Amino acid sequence: MKKLLNILTALLLVSTVSFAQKLPVDSIFANYYKATGGKALWDGVKSYNIKRSYSAAAATPYDVNISASIPEQSLYKSKTIMKRSFVYTIKGNEGWIKVPIAQKMDVKDLSQAEQQNMHLELFENLVPFIDYKKRGFIATTVGTETLNGAQVNQVELQGKGIKYNLYFDAKSGLLVKQRETKAGVETTTDMSDYTKSAYGIMYPSKLVVVNSTEKKPLTIKSTLAVNEQVNPALFKR
Repeated sequence: MKKLLNILTALLLVSTVSFAQKLPVDSIFANYYKATGGKALWDGVKSYNIKRSYSAAAATPYDVNISASIPEQSLYKSKTIMKRSFVYTIKGNEGWIKVPIAQKMDVKDLSQAEQQNMHLELFENLVPFIDYKKRGFIATTVGTETLNGAQVNQVELQGKGIKYNLYFDAKSGLLVKQRETKAGVETTTDMSDYTKSAYGIMYPSKLVVVNSTEKKPLTIKSTLAVNEQVNPALFKR
């Protein structure tokens, strides 16, 4: 009986310690903002421009230019592969794609699902938990675990039709891994090479992405400019 009580006490102690180590989700997000420049800078982000280069084994590399206006809920994304540019745009409740055909651009409406994906990208290109409560997301601390030899805090961020599992380095506060589940497809992104932008916030300039459909690592190199001029002509149909 005494032995059983000792075992139960030990289990209770482990459970109590584990619970005590669970940081509130907003504290984890606050640590990230602090580590990457401070919440005041993040609150001041109104627009951004991103240049990305994509490469994968046995695949043609391509480049993507992204421009966004957060207050206007507008996102422009131009994907250039083999000198052909495919342009995806949302502006408020509208969305369209421009496809090069011969010497012209064919313009078609994006589906509601495609528009919704781009509205998610508007924030996800920076971090998916920006204004998460206002955007209808629920965030929960899952707990601590070890990832690549380092302790991380895992947060689950759940929204309509999408779920993110976010892994923050417990020491630095930086987001080092993201697992996104949407429409039955799981996409894992490893983040590294944090770089300070001219605006002052830091961002991961290297991403390695693998999804459950293609299962081939895709390496993305990025440069970010915040609150620099965004050409309004980009958002004209």
